[in-house]
Amino acid sequence: MSHLHSYEIDKKYSKSVAYFSMEFAIHQALKIYSGGLGFLAGSHMRSAYDLKQNVVGIGMLWSYGYYDQGRDEDRYLKAEFRRKRYYFLEDLNVSVSVDINGKPVIVKAYLVPSDLFGAAPLILLSTDIEENDYLSRTITHKLYDANNETRIAQEIVLGIGGAKILEALKYDPDIYHMNEGHSLPMAFELFNRHKDIREVKEKLVFTTHTPETAGNEEHNIHLLQKMGFFAGSQVHEVRGITGIEGDNFSLTVGALKMAKISNGVSKIHGEVANDMWKDVEGRCEIISITNAQNKNYWADRGISKALVDGNEALEDRKKHLKKMLFVEVANQTGKMFDPNILTIVWARRFAEYKRPGLLKYDLERFERMIKNQKHPIQIIWAGKPYPFDTQAINIFNDLNYMARAYKNIAIMVGYELDLSMMLKKGSDIWLNTPRVTREASGTSGMSAAMNGSVNLSIADGWHPEFCKEGINAFTIPTEGRNLPINEQDSLDNKNLMDTLENRIIPLYYDNKKEWLEIVKKSISDVSPEFDSARMADEYYTKMYNI
Repeated sequence: MSHLHSYEIDKKYSKSVAYFSMEFAIHQALKIYSGGLGFLAGSHMRSAYDLKQNVVGIGMLWSYGYYDQGRDEDRYLKAEFRRKRYYFLEDLNVSVSVDINGKPVIVKAYLVPSDLFGAAPLILLSTDIEENDYLSRTITHKLYDANNETRIAQEIVLGIGGAKILEALKYDPDIYHMNEGHSLPMAFELFNRHKDIREVKEKLVFTTHTPETAGNEEHNIHLLQKMGFFAGSQVHEVRGITGIEGDNFSLTVGALKMAKISNGVSKIHGEVANDMWKDVEGRCEIISITNAQNKNYWADRGISKALVDGNEALEDRKKHLKKMLFVEVANQTGKMFDPNILTIVWARRFAEYKRPGLLKYDLERFERMIKNQKHPIQIIWAGKPYPFDTQAINIFNDLNYMARAYKNIAIMVGYELDLSMMLKKGSDIWLNTPRVTREASGTSGMSAAMNGSVNLSIADGWHPEFCKEGINAFTIPTEGRNLPINEQDSLDNKNLMDTLENRIIPLYYDNKKEWLEIVKKSISDVSPEFDSARMADEYYTKMYNI
């Protein structure tokens, strides 16, 4: 047991691991995350706690969080930056100095104790302290800052600052786990200590999360060197280690060259990642460990109990959860939803490739469905666009504008852990519509399934591993993956609407018994396979212990 853990370590998981991530979603009150990457890291830390694993999380204490999602007087999206204060963090009384852009920056560490939220101990780093000048203080202000150099500085603080803080705490992990490429400077800090890439590789594992170009960051190699990203290594040394010859330095390629093993986050994503990076010579193996979510945290206890008590209990519990969600819908939008009506939710990060608006691609058909009195439906959209992504914000505002005309369409703001929880518990259908092969995992559908919300998804990410068509979930057929985007969207929309109108909606209203069978299968099939206990165990057996 380390001085950081409040629990006895299970011998099976005795190897010590430091898990580096830009974001962790552990509790509503700790707003240091933006979306799926954070939700995943939070579930991982919770399962590490449940299994008594020797894991410590290393993250960032974002003074302003990601942003607060509000509305202006016309109900359009308003991104607000408000300073957060957390009185429940423990000051570790340790700070280190990190060179950024030729200047020393002081990094201070705080602890989220493991018993506080039932998660592995989490060390959070901040530069927003009195010893630093204003510019240095802004490094840990906002998660994924829009300024390129600030982003690089954030990565240096997480990677090099994190490694140095562990050293100052006399905590010497056997394994350093990079959750996405952001913490790569940590690998160069280790190289700086050992001067031998083989020794670095022994200690380093890497999880790649996205087939999206934007998620696989690239920066100018000379800018990175100037800013201190390589922890003192010269450009020729960096080229020697990573094989990167040009001026564009890919964090993912660097990580694949410096780790002993890496993983994609679903079986499909493992294949996509191997294909994406097949030309990187001498890279480490990419296996797949499918993402998962922590059932203890996400699953409604009443739903789990109702599963045993029978259909009536299940229906009653689901109605109760829908009512709880609809209180929040009324509170935010002034619309009163009915718990007896089929409720469809699209809620996740607002990004163009996730196609939030696919449902209304054919507006006439969409309107007919919305106005259908015999088989009524209710739709809720929620999710945070990146605050500087105008395209995503426009999609959000467009939906918002459209929703004004209907009392059965609601657009919600403040998509954080608590609202996400309410939506998963209170929805009947969890809709997922990314362009195929663009979604690495899409874990929100797992926690939805745990709460009796039936997945309706494109066959991407984790969905094909889970879905038994029409038995525990539904798939939107996709044929047009090589077509131009508008044709693909049009086809996918047609298939989505066909599935809703011909299968799901009639089933919900005309065959309650069969509908409940699907709900029950959804709940029972999702665990243990997609409970993060399985995932946290696999990281030890397939990555840390090899």
